[in-house]
Amino acid sequence: MTSEALGQSCSCDDSCRAPTAVAAPTAAVVRRQVLIVGLGLPLWLLLYWQLHNLANLLTFRALGLTAGTHLGEAVAFFVFEVPKVLLLLALIVFAVGIVRSFFTAARTRALLAGKRESAGNVLAALLGIVTPFCSCSAVPLFIGFVQVGVPLGVTLSFLIAAPMVNEVALVLLFGLVGWQVALVYLFTGLTIAMLAGWVIGRLHLEKWVEEWVYEMQLSGEEAQQELTWSGRVDYGFNAVREIVGRVWPYIVIGVGVGAGIHGYVPEGALAALMGRGAWWSVPLAVVLGIPMYSNAAGIIPVVEALLGKGAALGTVLAFMMSVIALSLPEAVILRKVLKPKLIAVFFGVVGGGILLVGLLFNAIW
Repeated sequence: MTSEALGQSCSCDDSCRAPTAVAAPTAAVVRRQVLIVGLGLPLWLLLYWQLHNLANLLTFRALGLTAGTHLGEAVAFFVFEVPKVLLLLALIVFAVGIVRSFFTAARTRALLAGKRESAGNVLAALLGIVTPFCSCSAVPLFIGFVQVGVPLGVTLSFLIAAPMVNEVALVLLFGLVGWQVALVYLFTGLTIAMLAGWVIGRLHLEKWVEEWVYEMQLSGEEAQQELTWSGRVDYGFNAVREIVGRVWPYIVIGVGVGAGIHGYVPEGALAALMGRGAWWSVPLAVVLGIPMYSNAAGIIPVVEALLGKGAALGTVLAFMMSVIALSLPEAVILRKVLKPKLIAVFFGVVGGGILLVGLLFNAIW
């Protein structure tokens, strides 16, 4: 569960903490926010609309590269995709940051406490999409959920969905690959989170949770803090600053890899390695994805390039999900609260679900 806005690296910051109450905004603060949003949105639309023309101008006019050559196509891809991904990322992180300002850990626990496993798994997976908790929050969230009576399987449904199905991945897939693939990712990710949590809950593996988790007393609940709308807008701005500022290197690296694939890999060459005809491509994609500790912002430009070069949708989805939802650093984080046997079951069930998704979509798509 490499979460971060996105399946992100584990570093706590304001973007993954619960919102805190602030003093009532002054009229000047409100005017400043209205001015920034009022001018920023038209500017965003203008840049996004002209981005392709600007990228071609820079690549083929300013740099003098030739269209159709390996280097020219790779550079054009890079120059176009980096600002495109950053523009999409900034807009959606701001919007979802406002949504996330309504959630705290206490409210999330309250929503899940007392829910039966089947309904609880569904609700937990849905909440995982919009709550502002990254992988660094996995341990305290797990402890808090268990201590207020949230079943183990429901807790794990939440912890699977939170990094796997996140707003960054959805919007980037929508903007770069298309709404069909984004919907497939949303549906399959939620299904894996729900079913994996339900299966683990049915196995009754509470004995494989570290004993100290049940012995701890839940610390005092944070106060239910209400923000003004101005405070929520500030929360959205802070989320953009923190998340985009943290993940832009991953984006540059990911787009760089995608540019290399786009410019230098022959059309259809990946079909032999990652196409539907290669039965072993999906298991290999899952195995290769686990040690690749990345986030959605960095991996999705690679996904775009792989699909464009003939890789099968199921194989690419399996690769992306294993990179985002399963990682060796995540196992280290979870080891604080789960015994090795339960971590192995967790990875096995989630990995098995990803494998089935990949095989299924390769068979029918």
